[in-house]
Amino acid sequence: MKIGIVGLGLIGGSLALDLRNLGHRVLGVSRRDRTCQEAIARQIVDDASVNLSLLADTDIVFICTPLGAIIPTFEALISHLSPNTIVTDVGSVKTPIVKALAPIWPNFVGGHPMAGTAESGLDAAISNLFAGNPYVLTPTETTPTNAIKVVEEIVRSLQAKFYICRPEDHDKAVAWISHLPVMVSAGLIDACMSETNPNVLELAKNLASSGFRDTSRVGGGNPELGVMMARYNRDALLRSLQQYRQSLDRLIADIEREDWQELEDKLKRNQQSRPDFIAGKNFS
Repeated sequence: MKIGIVGLGLIGGSLALDLRNLGHRVLGVSRRDRTCQEAIARQIVDDASVNLSLLADTDIVFICTPLGAIIPTFEALISHLSPNTIVTDVGSVKTPIVKALAPIWPNFVGGHPMAGTAESGLDAAISNLFAGNPYVLTPTETTPTNAIKVVEEIVRSLQAKFYICRPEDHDKAVAWISHLPVMVSAGLIDACMSETNPNVLELAKNLASSGFRDTSRVGGGNPELGVMMARYNRDALLRSLQQYRQSLDRLIADIEREDWQELEDKLKRNQQSRPDFIAGKNFS
C-alpha cells in the first residue's frame, strides 16, 4: 500500500517507521526541506517533499500536523488527491475535525493514537510507539465501511489497542483522562509559584521529588498543545474542570471540618478506582 504522511514529527515519523517496516511504501511531507532530507537519509520514509503533490497517487494519507493545522492542511491537500484516497488524522480532539472534514471528503476517518513521549520532532521518532497503546477511530454514520476497514487494519498492524466510538464520546472521554490532567497539573505548578515567602518557595523547589515530578509533568509540557486542547475541546474540558472543582471543594470541606473518616473513605475509593484506569497500561 502507498501511504502518505503529512507532518514528520514524533507521531508522523514514528508512524512512518512502523509502516515502512511493515512493507508499505511511505511518502512524507514536511514544511521544512531539511526535515524531508533527514527523513529520507534515516530511511524513515521512501521519499519526502515540502510539496503536497507528492501524495497524488497514495491509497491513504495520515495528517499528523498539530491540531490547529489539520483542517487547513486538509484543505490544501484535497486538490492533489483521488476521490478514492482515504484520509485520516491523529488529532487529540475529534468533533470539530470530523464535522469540518467528513462532509467534504466521504473517505475521511477521524483517528487518535493515544501514544507519545515528552520529546517532539523527527528526532524523537521511534519504532513501536503505538504498540500496546489505544488507537481510536471516530467515523460517522455515513463513513464508508471500506474506509473504516482499511484504517482499522493498519491500526491493528501497529499492534495498537483498537477502539471505535462517536467523535463526541471520544472528546468527553479524553477531556477526563488527558485534557483535564494537563490543566490540573498546570494549576499545581501555578499554585506552588504563588508562595509569597521566597525562602519557602526555594525550599519547596529543592525538596520536590517524584510526587511533584509525576503530577506536574503534563502541566509543564508544550503550551501550544495545552491551548489547542482547551480551544478545540472547550465544552467537554470545562465540564470536567467544573466537576473537578466540586471534588476539590468537597475535599476542602472535609479538612476544614476535620472529618478524617470521610476523607479516608474518599481516598480509599480513589485507591480502589485507579487500577480501572491504568490496568494494562505501560506506566504505574
